[in-house]
Amino acid sequence: MKMLVTGATGKLGKKVVEHLLKTVPASQLAVSVRNPEKAENLRALGVDVRQGDFDVPESLDSAFAGVDRMLLISADGDNETRIRQHTNAVEAAVRAKVGFIAYTSLANAQDSKLFLAPTHQETEKAIMKTGIPYAFLRNNWYLENEISSVQGVLAGAPWVTSAGSGKVGWASQQDYAEAAAAVLSGTGHENTIYELSGKLLSQEELASAVGKVLGKEVPVQQVDDATYAEIMKNAGVPDFVIPMLVSIQQGIREGDLEIRSDDFEKVLGRPLTSLDDALRQLVRTLS
Repeated sequence: MKMLVTGATGKLGKKVVEHLLKTVPASQLAVSVRNPEKAENLRALGVDVRQGDFDVPESLDSAFAGVDRMLLISADGDNETRIRQHTNAVEAAVRAKVGFIAYTSLANAQDSKLFLAPTHQETEKAIMKTGIPYAFLRNNWYLENEISSVQGVLAGAPWVTSAGSGKVGWASQQDYAEAAAAVLSGTGHENTIYELSGKLLSQEELASAVGKVLGKEVPVQQVDDATYAEIMKNAGVPDFVIPMLVSIQQGIREGDLEIRSDDFEKVLGRPLTSLDDALRQLVRTLS
């Protein structure tokens, strides 16, 4: 059986491949990457490294050839770009007669109002239309998404948010990666949707957990969206990024990530990494 991971040199993809190499022979694993030079370390381990560019559909025909099971990791970019790229990948999977597609989607994708949702809504629809068995990994929110806030706290700033009392199912990227690896290499996941969400926490609860790990009190500054945008601008965040950050805060405030589910533990076959442990690991990467 040949398994393939797209985006294998990205942050999530690297972790997925690292975990797969602990559980399956390298000879069963292929990766599709835009720049194969960045995956030479994987080639050295016996992984089949293939060049595939979502913007060059013909490159995907050879990248996906002979693949039984594929993990399609969502690409970066604006919604229009991502939808086009994902559509190219799905169409190439059909041509290659891929037997199963796991896709890293978004929490509550079909009903979400988050600005990121259209990409995942369209990609899920495209995959279902193919008739290829699928699993949608509806990832809630990476704890690593809060690195800039943790860095601010380390520098003496408060935890700034306009998310109000909205709750998020944070979990470590490592746990999301291991869940993806388990679905790709496992059985019984055909035509399933997994809501992968950690314990739901408010901004205050997360900031308190950060404070516990750092051994300091972390004040939370709740502001409106306009003030949040101004604070981000003054912190040096690029202008084009600020509307996205504000939109995320708004989505959290409106409950877009407040998804209760125990699917994560079911897929992993173990409890999630505790928030304290995940935060300690994250802080270590910043030191």
